[in-house]
Amino acid sequence: MKNHLTTKTHRSQILQYSFLALLATFTLTACQDHRIPQPGQSIQSNSPKPDWGPTITPQMLAVIEELGRLAPTPINQLSPQDARKQPSFKDAVNSLLDKNGISRPKANVTISERMITGADNAQIRVKLYTPNTVSGPKPVIVYYHGGGWVIGSPEVYEYSTLALAEETGAIVMSVDYRLSPEFKFPTAHEDAYRAYEWAKNNAATINGNPAKIAVAGESAGGNMAITVSMMARDRGLALPVHILSVFPVANNDLFTDSYNRYANAKPLNRPSVQYFTDNYFRTPADGDSPLISLVDVANLSGLPPTTIIAAEIDPLQTEGMLLRDKLKSVGVAVTYQLYTGVTHEFFGMYAIVPEAQQAQTLAATQLINAFK
Repeated sequence: MKNHLTTKTHRSQILQYSFLALLATFTLTACQDHRIPQPGQSIQSNSPKPDWGPTITPQMLAVIEELGRLAPTPINQLSPQDARKQPSFKDAVNSLLDKNGISRPKANVTISERMITGADNAQIRVKLYTPNTVSGPKPVIVYYHGGGWVIGSPEVYEYSTLALAEETGAIVMSVDYRLSPEFKFPTAHEDAYRAYEWAKNNAATINGNPAKIAVAGESAGGNMAITVSMMARDRGLALPVHILSVFPVANNDLFTDSYNRYANAKPLNRPSVQYFTDNYFRTPADGDSPLISLVDVANLSGLPPTTIIAAEIDPLQTEGMLLRDKLKSVGVAVTYQLYTGVTHEFFGMYAIVPEAQQAQTLAATQLINAFK
């Protein structure tokens, strides 16, 4: 009888938990919780793994294949203006979700825009993601999108900023810095700095806390999260409380171990990086600037605690590791995590790629701790 009662109780608990799980699922239709497995993670490719990515996961390969279908022309064969119009990795994620009848990622945030003054008194757009669940002055994350300083926008990288805003309770200010070749080096870097400076001086106008401002970015934006902190240190502006640098550009060497191993990887490879630098740099010498060659030239001492998130199948993998080592060598606290089986740009793909969800959770945890 005792065993029978225990079993009945156990079944009752299971039913209760199932109901709660169902209720939670229903509640999340308007606000997707990025910490639980996403329905889209069932989307997988059954194709053979490519030579350039023998460890790629089935979910990651599904996104890359869809991106190849939507945007078959290599970026280095397009003008920058046409490259900006080409479907992005976000479009590939959306396409797969739509085909499978799965909702696109959402967050309980209010999205707004405003213009601020960038370098040379130019007006640049910033997109604000303000959590609706937190009252009072909020922390602020100044975020810089990727795209090699040539392509990309706050909209292309919006899944990253939605998740960061929702999971940290911080306002994410995504900076639409000016792109090259229309605006050559170091315009994007200077715009990035001016955006951080604006946030420090004007946080109250967006209900932000000026004492709790972090910087974050992906790829070229991951580079600028580091360099903005360097510029703040050198120009006498208070440092951010944390740096989140996701698969950053950190060197000017296109023949590192990972560049050689993943020279033909997708979506980022050696020809596309050469295309980006050819468009952004005024001359090849710009690649030796401390703003680009972080691991070879830059002074990284005195920077705030830094989190580096890296992808295995990425030409930039080696320089991310070198950046970690150099930061540690000058006494900067560093958290580094390499995610295997995924490519460059995976961070915003959490609706399909489980490793992206794990990386988002790590990033949010690090930022929340920094804001305490």
